[in-house]
Amino acid sequence: MLVPLYEAVHQRLDVGTGTRLLGLGCGSGLALLMAASRGATVTGFDASSPSRTALARERLLPQAWGTRARAGARIVEGAPEDAACAPDAPKYNLVTAFEPVGCLAGDSEGLGELLAAAVPLAEHGSTVVLAGWGPPERCATSTVLRVAAKLADPLRGAGSWRPALRDDLEEVAQRAGLNPDGSGRVACPFGYANMDNAVRGLLSTGLFDAAIAATDQDQVDKELTEALHPYRRGDGTVWMPNVFRYLVARTP
Repeated sequence: MLVPLYEAVHQRLDVGTGTRLLGLGCGSGLALLMAASRGATVTGFDASSPSRTALARERLLPQAWGTRARAGARIVEGAPEDAACAPDAPKYNLVTAFEPVGCLAGDSEGLGELLAAAVPLAEHGSTVVLAGWGPPERCATSTVLRVAAKLADPLRGAGSWRPALRDDLEEVAQRAGLNPDGSGRVACPFGYANMDNAVRGLLSTGLFDAAIAATDQDQVDKELTEALHPYRRGDGTVWMPNVFRYLVARTP
């Protein structure tokens, strides 16, 4: 779903054989895979979902792809600083955090903690990329995220969800001691072949894990399907236009 964002960032930063990348919140590893295919040496960190990190590890296996560029790929599960534990661990020159800021209250604080642990692992003057949701009027998926927040915390309703703010990324960067050095916007529509695929795809992101834990799978499926109904087109496909923003910053 965020492939256009990954491509835009990799192209802008000329990610390639000289890139030593640490991906925070790497999820299923697609962004790492795309960077590795350009020749980058990649390390991913994610503590949110063992199933997604297992998929990331499988995607990056050298024997699965027969590509030398992926031979040094690693997935780390404990904490970002564990990425420096290996004897041959590099100093990174690119840190990415593609998990978008700006959908749930408190997500920027969690990102700040990750950056605090990751920045010391990077060279001075290295590039750090942060991503965020665009304004809700340009992100159709924002209505679906309201459902996730409501189900996860029914006493507060959708109070734990908030729209993205223009300076969210800059504030996170400032708290981490980073120096902003440019930004961009990328259209990332979420498209699915049918409603079932849309429900499964959105559930796989982990954004509904708290909702499932607070209620039950059937209830989440039902309300998610209802929220997606306005985006179902005549041919049965589901299409939600979104805009994401990214910030390029530098370590001191």
